[in-house]
Amino acid sequence: MYEHDTSSRHEHPERVLRIGAGHPLPVLTDAVREVCEQAEADRRCLVLRLVDGGTPGEGWPGDVTIQEVNRWERAVRRLERLPAVTIAVAEGTCAGAAFDLLLATDYRIAGADLRLRLPVNAGQLWPGTAVFRLAQQVSPAHARQLVLWRHELSARQALEAGVVDECRADTDAAVRAAVVLLGELAGAEVAVRRQLIREAASSPYEDALGAHLSACDRELRRLGRRRPVTPLPPTGGGR
Repeated sequence: MYEHDTSSRHEHPERVLRIGAGHPLPVLTDAVREVCEQAEADRRCLVLRLVDGGTPGEGWPGDVTIQEVNRWERAVRRLERLPAVTIAVAEGTCAGAAFDLLLATDYRIAGADLRLRLPVNAGQLWPGTAVFRLAQQVSPAHARQLVLWRHELSARQALEAGVVDECRADTDAAVRAAVVLLGELAGAEVAVRRQLIREAASSPYEDALGAHLSACDRELRRLGRRRPVTPLPPTGGGR
């Protein structure tokens, strides 16, 4: 079951998307696209509550076409690049859509009862872009184990692997703290920092320096602290 909740229960307003079991991929895709469109407009913190994200009775993503898979992947990518902070809360048994969305968020909270089931069909992990995100976000050893043979994680194991950021029995309290801590981040600044993180693993320092200086200059402008650039004195080579 999914629903949109635009009420403000905390000091910082948030938008909530609930993902549950039993909905076909096109319906889930439309739900993610709709909430992304709203978040792009108001740039409020987005909280995803993920419970029972699998499709009962069949493997993820079920009976679909490659075009429907492509639409889903594009929707998840859109979520990943939102101009707003995204927080995921994973409780109970989570698989399928929930697993894809979890890996596309900025901050991840696991309930103590979490059983994270990777999307598996006939014993093989579904080769969607969750594999790509796993390889980017966790250690090579953990990624290899998860993709090739370890297809279920408890909350503690997900925390140790780096798939989630914290494990709490009171997930509501964890969400409130995360919204207060992260809710001030918004707009293009979030996207800039995500991009710097993604590029850090594959860019040499010399190539990364320019992007980081550009980001620092942008931040100085935003804070109103940018001073005019003073030209360097001549080197004296004309003597």
